[in-house]
Amino acid sequence: MAGQTHGNRSAVTCHLKCDSACAAPVPNQSTEPSFRDIAATALSRRSVLLGGGAVAASAAVPLSFAGAVPAAAKDKNNGKAKGKAKKVAGGLAFTPIEAVDAAEDAFTVPEEYEWTAILRWGDPLFDDSPRFDPENPSAEAQEKQFGYNNDYLDILVDDEDGTHALLCCNHEYTNRAIMFPPDADPEEVTRTLMAAHGFAVVELERKRAGRPWRYIQGAPKNRRITASTPFELTGAAAGSEWMVTADDPEGRTVLGTLGNCAGGTTPWGTILSGEENFNGYFKADPDARGAARYGLNDRDSVYGFESVDPRFDATGDDYRNEPYRFGYIVEIDPSDPTSTPRKHTAMGRFKHEGANVRVDEDGTVAAYMGDDERFDYLYKFVSSRKFMAGDSAEAKANNMLLLTEGDLYVARFSGRQRPDNDNLGRGMWVPLVKDGRSRVPQMSVEEVLVFTREAADKMRATPMDRCEDVEPSLKTGKVYVACTNNTNRGTGSNPDADAANPRNQNKEGHVIELTESGNKAGATSFDWNILLVCGMPDQAGTYFAGWDGPVAPISCPDNVAFDSEGTLWISTDGQPGTIGLADALHRVPLEGEERGHVTQFLAVPNQAETCGPVIHDQDGSVFVAVQHPGEDGSWEEQNSFFPDYVPAQQRPRRGEWRGPRPSVVQVTKIR
Repeated sequence: MAGQTHGNRSAVTCHLKCDSACAAPVPNQSTEPSFRDIAATALSRRSVLLGGGAVAASAAVPLSFAGAVPAAAKDKNNGKAKGKAKKVAGGLAFTPIEAVDAAEDAFTVPEEYEWTAILRWGDPLFDDSPRFDPENPSAEAQEKQFGYNNDYLDILVDDEDGTHALLCCNHEYTNRAIMFPPDADPEEVTRTLMAAHGFAVVELERKRAGRPWRYIQGAPKNRRITASTPFELTGAAAGSEWMVTADDPEGRTVLGTLGNCAGGTTPWGTILSGEENFNGYFKADPDARGAARYGLNDRDSVYGFESVDPRFDATGDDYRNEPYRFGYIVEIDPSDPTSTPRKHTAMGRFKHEGANVRVDEDGTVAAYMGDDERFDYLYKFVSSRKFMAGDSAEAKANNMLLLTEGDLYVARFSGRQRPDNDNLGRGMWVPLVKDGRSRVPQMSVEEVLVFTREAADKMRATPMDRCEDVEPSLKTGKVYVACTNNTNRGTGSNPDADAANPRNQNKEGHVIELTESGNKAGATSFDWNILLVCGMPDQAGTYFAGWDGPVAPISCPDNVAFDSEGTLWISTDGQPGTIGLADALHRVPLEGEERGHVTQFLAVPNQAETCGPVIHDQDGSVFVAVQHPGEDGSWEEQNSFFPDYVPAQQRPRRGEWRGPRPSVVQVTKIR
């Protein structure tokens, strides 16, 4: 990736996290379709009044069309800041912080708040866990410690007085160069890196609501899931010819989960996690079906797992199918540490950023998913079963099957560019699998679920600018799609800018607001509009939902979350490389006069990414996962000392380290 990145973006991050994806050709070589090819296509009975018009609102939805902005918002403060930043009101009151330089190795929060780390890489989770000791890598120890590079996060408060909770967090990838000494045993280091992947469930406690949490070592529900933990395959592709390996002739049990990025928490109490850049873990046959479309090749893998485990060498017959067993949505029951986690093939195989679930009043369940690759697609899964409320054994058994069978759709958009990127249009959910049957010509259901990108290509889905987190608002039902960036847009033979991807060489990214027809989770068409076109506030082409007043700079939207009032919060991944600022967490109102008014709540340390935001505004708390601090450093010259910040020449206390440790951080009000 040397020379391929922009600004201060780390080439190391791109290599380890994405297998240097931007240094290779775009995997989607399909030419179908660009927006301009389908802009005039009638997608439903409702018309799109292009140009100066608007989309007709559905009578079934008691909301104005997504994108309507009160006139008062357009001249708020006449675009000028007035004195010191005013405290932002709402569910979580705070004084917005100024943007922080990307080189600052500090975790920055508003003046009324303080931060503490709940869990750090290497913290012991069980009674018999060894203490953290990066100088002596040990796979056995790491399996009993908090993993590396935490991404998706949730804090599930599970008692009435708010003093006990479960922390659920995945571990996406590792960085050997800054984790362990260069002279450590290579085989043990590789096995330790495998153990540092996966997932963690950890019990928390605190004295009273509103106070900081601490984790409980040895708690009964504490759990680590690694690259070697057995997973059950579900759905139509389970047991198919594509899932059979020498170790698993039945094709129904997979060891491990890898590259886990964002996720979601279901209404039935389980955690979803997306297997994203799984291709970087395999040495594979480049001529195998789907290899090029998924970025698989016969180079030595990024992590070298094939040197200690033969299943990561898919060039031979024994493990040729192993890569087909990764790239799914994973479901974990955090309440039962003895349960077997599952991979749901019914939800398709691609570079899943994550999945977030919406349940309608009639029990219809929909999960929204993005494929985080340049020019790949937006998906929706609708369960064939209905959600059952309650804690009965029947309800739990039913709900644990909700993601094992259903209809899989991919999005196709239409629309036209409008002044100032105030774009809107229509779209449809194109079925790939419906009512148990493939709707893709010359592809079986099993093929659609294993080679989902190929199926979506055939059905002329819309190429997007890297759909990252896709999350429905539980207050309005609207769905928010974070498109993080796509510098290949409009270059060479790649598709040009269009209404829903409005900039060529899109470095800063944008956010789409999507409204299902009739506000129904199972709808097959939708309205959409641009919520944000990110960048510096004075940059040409930026757009903030019609808000013309001052905003915080924002770039590369990644994960999104909502507070109890339905306000959107956006974490970023890539601001150092685009606008030279530390990655951050921003607040964005979606309704009223403040709609589109972006303010910044926190900033993360040098070379770190902001992940997995959780907003407990009624409790006065915000949580984030801080991933890859000090990514460009080395064992001898570390670039970050977060979160322990041990002073130079001072001996670290027990459990501390003078080096970077990815961590889960809580931000609470100063009492």
